[in-house]
Amino acid sequence: MENFLYKQPVPIDFGAGKVKQLPEILKKMNLNRGILISAPSMVRLGIAEEIKEQSEGRIVAIFSDIRPNPTVKNTDNCAQMIREHNCEFAIALGGGSIMDCAKVACFVAGTEHKTADYLSKKLPVTGTSIPLIAIPTTSGTASEITTVSVLTDEDRDVKAPLGSDIFYPVYALVDPELTLSCPPHVTAASGLDVLAHSLEAFYGKKHQPLTDLPAERAASLVFKHLLTAYHEPDNIEARAKMSEASVTAGMAFNLTQTAAAHACSYPLTQEFHIPHGEACAFTLPSFWKINSKGPEAERLEAFSQRLGFENAEELANQIDAMKKEMGLRMTLHDVGVGTEDDLDRLVEGSFSPNMYNNPVDMTKESLKEMYKAL
Repeated sequence: MENFLYKQPVPIDFGAGKVKQLPEILKKMNLNRGILISAPSMVRLGIAEEIKEQSEGRIVAIFSDIRPNPTVKNTDNCAQMIREHNCEFAIALGGGSIMDCAKVACFVAGTEHKTADYLSKKLPVTGTSIPLIAIPTTSGTASEITTVSVLTDEDRDVKAPLGSDIFYPVYALVDPELTLSCPPHVTAASGLDVLAHSLEAFYGKKHQPLTDLPAERAASLVFKHLLTAYHEPDNIEARAKMSEASVTAGMAFNLTQTAAAHACSYPLTQEFHIPHGEACAFTLPSFWKINSKGPEAERLEAFSQRLGFENAEELANQIDAMKKEMGLRMTLHDVGVGTEDDLDRLVEGSFSPNMYNNPVDMTKESLKEMYKAL
């Protein structure tokens, strides 16, 4: 007998051109003094300023000093600006990095503490946060509907997730038109991040019937539409399907959490500077093969067949084929792991908590073998 709790408190407002309705949404929610937390690219393209102008004076500040892997310092600076301008709400416009920074800054702004104290678990995340409206500009992290934020503390040399229900945005405005400006390499990496979210949600130990459904839907959309979005960046239909895939995968992994491919991505990003989605995709086919021979074998075979593949092996090979076609790194040599010492560092760094959410228990030896095959 199944036992499960499914929860998704963030309203998802989806559609091309939806961002134009933002002033109406702010009015309806009675939000009057806010900050726009935005990607530097959105500032460069003039989109941030445009949104500020359309807000009829409701947006009083723009913050965009956020790195691709946001740091606790970025978050503290953002929280400081929220305090200085007495902001009662925030809008996050950007990819996962912007959302990750914004979700935590909205909370930290109401405290007297530094982000690092929460990331290091020195302090528990308790209290409240100012309301955040999340508007994604990439099809990747689904951070607009999740409780988790991944931040880097450079002083401690740690990149780690920080999660709390307090971080849920109050509204997700998903407008596929905003992803048209994504460069091809971002489309590729973030699209494979979506695939990692969906496959890991499906086989992760915490999966349940109501997360299996969106996980499968999201994966099928990625296999159908990612290459089109990559080769034809202006194809709004493909972009819309990838936006849908991203938020749908979020409905799954927000509750199941990610698993082994994400665990391995952290050292690849931190030590070898591989973008997050590409780092997840690096081991994704290997783990699909490993897990399709473990306790979830039957489910993974059936899933692969429902998606139109002959078996789990063929699904994994298709991920590799997509990576190749989009020019992503395939081998240890490609990602800069050249020595035995590098490899040991990579194995050592791969054991974050989500490694233990994998259905097949990985040891340092078995992980090293897997990496060596790459």
